[in-house]
Amino acid sequence: MNNVTPQVGSWYKDLQLGSIFEVVAIDDAIETQLLDGAICEFDMESWDELLLEPVEEPEDWRNPFELSDDDYHDASDYTGKGWDDPLGEIEPDTINGLIDDF
Repeated sequence: MNNVTPQVGSWYKDLQLGSIFEVVAIDDAIETQLLDGAICEFDMESWDELLLEPVEEPEDWRNPFELSDDDYHDASDYTGKGWDDPLGEIEPDTINGLIDDF
């Protein structure tokens, strides 16, 4: 019998199959995603029958989401031109070649 309570975002290893998966949703059933991206669903009775062990998040957790290093950016990488002056887009200083001095 399994004494592991499922938690969304937690990683587990099925000791019988050797597969590692993450719990992605819990509602009427427990939905999990394997490292290869496959989605599995367990009802509570099936979950209790599994031989599970909590494990650390694997290093290659981006694999099921098909993210490469190019897709993974820091928020500081994005600086939009004129983001510090949003009114400049709405009310430009020059209208039809005339400069707005107001």
